[in-house]
Amino acid sequence: MKTIRDFNPKDKTILVRVDYNVPLKDQKVESDLRIRASLPTINYLLENGAKKIILISHLGRPKGQENPDFSLAPVAKTLENLLKTPVFFHPLPKDNEKIKIPENTKITLLENLRFNPGEETNSQDFIKNIVDSINADIFVQDGFAVVHRAHASTDAIKNFLPVYAGLLLEKEVKNLQKAMENPEHPVVLVIGGAKVEDKQPLIDKFTNIADYILVGGKIAADGYKSTDSKIIVATDFDEDSEGHKLDIGPISTAEFVKNLADAKTIIWNGCLGKTEDPAYATSSSIIADIIGKNKSATTIICGGDTTGFVENYIKTHKDLDYTLISTGGGAALEFLLGKDLPGLNF
Repeated sequence: MKTIRDFNPKDKTILVRVDYNVPLKDQKVESDLRIRASLPTINYLLENGAKKIILISHLGRPKGQENPDFSLAPVAKTLENLLKTPVFFHPLPKDNEKIKIPENTKITLLENLRFNPGEETNSQDFIKNIVDSINADIFVQDGFAVVHRAHASTDAIKNFLPVYAGLLLEKEVKNLQKAMENPEHPVVLVIGGAKVEDKQPLIDKFTNIADYILVGGKIAADGYKSTDSKIIVATDFDEDSEGHKLDIGPISTAEFVKNLADAKTIIWNGCLGKTEDPAYATSSSIIADIIGKNKSATTIICGGDTTGFVENYIKTHKDLDYTLISTGGGAALEFLLGKDLPGLNF
C-alpha cells in the first residue's frame, strides 16, 4: 500500500477523503473521535509543505438532497478548534465551478458529499468535477470507515488522481491485518451485540485463529450455543424486573476476565450488555478496564457501538490505552472477514 510517506507533498494541492460522519446534537459535534483520528494525516501534510488541503466527507444519509441537519458546517468549526488554524468551509462545487480558497488558508472542508446523489452512485462526473474545481494533484484516502463502499470518493476517484493511503488508513489496515495473519498468542476474540447473523461469520473466521472466543451480549442471552471448547458463551445474566436479560452476569464476567488476563492479542466487537443504561454496562466496563490496562497486548476495539462505548468510558478512565479504537464499523468487520474493499484497491 502506497502511503503519504511515498510522495512529496510540498506545493501540492491534495484532496483528502476523511470520515467525519460524526454524531451531532443541536448542530454541535457530540463526539470528535473521527475528527481527531484524521489530524495526524492533516498535520503531516501541513508540516511537509502542502500548498492546499481539501477535505471531503459524508455525514448521515441525506439521500442525495441538501439538508441542513446533515451539514458538515459544525464539523468545520470543531476541526478549526482542534487544528488551531483556519478552516474554510465551502458548498459542493457546481458543474465547472472553480473554488476560490482565501489566500493563506491551507485547509478547506467541502460540504457533505451525499448532498449530491453522484457520491453514492459512484459517479465519475461528480468526483471529476470536485477534482477539477480545486486543480488537485494527489488524492489521499484516509476514510477507513467507508472503504467498503463503492462510492465516488472511494472508487471512481482512482480514475482521476494518483492515490495514497493516509496515516489513519495505514494504522487501521496494519493492525487489523496483523490480528488476522500474524497475531501474537494467546489470541482472544470478544463478541457481543444483538445480531447473530452479523457475528457468526466473524466467529467462524477466528475459530482457527483465536485461542478463545468469548460470546456475550444479546446473542448469548438469546441462547447462542457452541460445541467448540474454545468458544465460551455467557451463561448467567443480569435481568430487569420483567426478566429481560440485559447484561452478562458476574460468573460469566469473571470467566471472561480470566481468559483475557494473559492475552497478547485481543479483538472486541460488540458490547456485552445494554450499555446505554448504566445499570447494564457493568460487564462491558470491566472488560474495557481489563483490555485497556493490558499494555503488553495488541488490543483492537471495533464496531460502532463498541467504539462509542469505549470512547465515552475512557473520558473518565484516562489511564486506559488501546492499540486501535477502529473508526470503521462495517469496514473493519468486512476487512477481518477477508472481503474485497473497493477503497483499498489502489
